[in-house]
Amino acid sequence: MRALRLQWIDPDPTDEPAVNPSPTARTSLGTLRGAAEGEVLVFRGVPYAAPPVGPLRFQPPRPATPWTGELDATRDGPIPPQPPSRLRAAMGDFERPQSEDCLTLTITTPAADGARRPVMVFLHGGAFWTGAGSLSWYGGGPLARHGDVVVVGVNHRLGALGFMHLPGVAEPNLGLHDQIAALDWVAAEIAAFGGDPDNVTVFGQSAGGLSVLAMLGIPKARARFRRAVVQSAPFGRMLRSRADAAAIGAAMQRELGLADAAGWTDVPVERITAAQLVVARSMAGFANTAPPFIPVADHVLLGDDVIGAAVAGAMERDLIVGFTRDEMAAFFAPVPEMATAPDAAVRGVFARHFGGAADEALAEYRQRARLPGPGGLLGEMLGDASFAGGLWAFAERMAALGRPVRAYRFDFAAPGNPFGACHCIELPFCFGTLADWSAPMLAGADPEAAAALAARMRDAWAAFARDGDPTHAGLPDWPAHGESGETMLFDATSRVVHDPAGRRRWRFWP
Repeated sequence: MRALRLQWIDPDPTDEPAVNPSPTARTSLGTLRGAAEGEVLVFRGVPYAAPPVGPLRFQPPRPATPWTGELDATRDGPIPPQPPSRLRAAMGDFERPQSEDCLTLTITTPAADGARRPVMVFLHGGAFWTGAGSLSWYGGGPLARHGDVVVVGVNHRLGALGFMHLPGVAEPNLGLHDQIAALDWVAAEIAAFGGDPDNVTVFGQSAGGLSVLAMLGIPKARARFRRAVVQSAPFGRMLRSRADAAAIGAAMQRELGLADAAGWTDVPVERITAAQLVVARSMAGFANTAPPFIPVADHVLLGDDVIGAAVAGAMERDLIVGFTRDEMAAFFAPVPEMATAPDAAVRGVFARHFGGAADEALAEYRQRARLPGPGGLLGEMLGDASFAGGLWAFAERMAALGRPVRAYRFDFAAPGNPFGACHCIELPFCFGTLADWSAPMLAGADPEAAAALAARMRDAWAAFARDGDPTHAGLPDWPAHGESGETMLFDATSRVVHDPAGRRRWRFWP
């Protein structure tokens, strides 16, 4: 299937005058010179911490060094070192210069003035080892322009450089420490870009959604934001233990042929990236999509129960949580083996999850599966196991505690597209960046319907960032998720439904 680049149809054109083509913002570290891009200002490659290179590799982030004169912020900095994305068959691909000197922000604002606009900080997905907040996919232009908000994209360390744990080499969760450093920087400096440090929303998708849950449970991070949006967080695959993470770190050291910790500082980053792939392949198995480097229960930032900590943190914050209807299709649809998987292999996966109830669960999921074949069957179940089941339980827990959240499911899919409403498909819509995507998961979508949905979703995210209520003139009233399971379904006719998961008859998940 050919990828389709959708033509952006702006449903709300404006005739604002041109802005200063050479804007500046004065921070406590020095002056930044950005660029006018359409009707917004963009500051790229903004350093929020010192480059983690040389002796700072595998060290917590250190403060950025002040500069004299004007720092050129008109071009993106390098993205973190990483292998190709494993979801490029669905999302499309990207190539960018890579470097360990990657701790930068992309800041988009209507004006670098004193207006104190709502601030939206995005934490990207990519299984904690691919992606970047500086990609055009996550460009803040439409949100900033239509929502009068400041949008901040965060680049942080990934893979072994950001999430490996190996005693004597790397403490866990350096990438999360980077995210906290970025939030600290926003709190201190975002006023120079027309943002309000007292009205910050953190939103993240997939690994970024899990990062948002982690931030909710970390008091010093939670203090930096008022609201949060958790998109397709892997509620069913949360943390690794220190022991398991250290075993993976030891496998990395063996693959690199290092005798001890001393050799890590000088290993070329390309060798580390290559070794990650070898170790990941050694951990792979049928229908296993768990990445090798994920956050660790280090009992410094994260305890064993990240969901319990997030629930406690969310009691003091406004929150949206949601997922896509066919999450796992992004992982399984491009894999030929999934279409021909034998019944025994499929039942084995169900047995790992349901034990003696495997046959009963199989019978129900054969009725529930929307996409065809073994991949569709496994995708339906594993989508519940990894995403939906935990999300509904979280929403219900919050409602029972008297702090209900707003919940959504993203159902929009192009007719006949094998990816359906897959993992990541909501991203072009909540950012309003359809024109920046050339993605197989969008092939066959009607451009006008897609653009209209993008406007509704983009404006909901911006409205939520403003005052905690995502309802706006172009969207039906979006109530909180309570006993009736109120959920916004985003599709061609976005609407509120009750109990879309069939929780009253759903026997297999808490």
